[in-house]
Amino acid sequence: MSSGVVQEKVTSALIGALNGAKKKGQLKTEAWPQVSLDTPKRPEWGDLASTVAMSLAASEQRAPHDIAQIIIDNLSQRDQLFDRVEIVRPGFLNLTVKPAIWQEVLREIEREGSAYGQAEIGQRRRVLVEYVSANPTGPLHVGHGRGAAVGEAVANMLKAVGYDVVREYYINDAGRQMKLLGASVYARYEALSNRSVEFPAEGYHGAYISAVAERMQQQLGP
Repeated sequence: MSSGVVQEKVTSALIGALNGAKKKGQLKTEAWPQVSLDTPKRPEWGDLASTVAMSLAASEQRAPHDIAQIIIDNLSQRDQLFDRVEIVRPGFLNLTVKPAIWQEVLREIEREGSAYGQAEIGQRRRVLVEYVSANPTGPLHVGHGRGAAVGEAVANMLKAVGYDVVREYYINDAGRQMKLLGASVYARYEALSNRSVEFPAEGYHGAYISAVAERMQQQLGP
């Protein structure tokens, strides 16, 4: 049982409560809104929270708190699934899942190891994930490192759920911008030896250009 399955069970329980209330004539809405779950901001507020009661307030023409109480009263799996179910005004449903449910998730993670959570959603469809692809005309910075971590994580997740992932770092080290980079460095290199070379009109002016030119002078001489 994955954590996703736990959320599915909770969602199913809430929908079941809504349907049960409707059969009893306690609710009248024809089509339920999407029953979504969020993680409360503070642990003491429970494991999961739902705003479905507030979403129904307009169609039911009732206070969200009253609707939330109806939902609780119709939770057939309340004792099996929940340790605590609370209403927080104006109509939040704060849900604390029984520890045994989460313990089963942990046991499954331990059993499956690195295979935990894998699926065949992608059905071996090929996807291309391009990440970092740093502009070669400028220095690397911490944002590129972040892009590498995020991009690799996205690629790994897609692979884990059944996609045939192709990773690409687009080097892009050719063309007009590279020519401008070379011309900019060359102009700075020549200037270090007091030789006059016109700096390209759209050249690069960063301090890193001068740093590269200085290293060239150290290695190649004036």
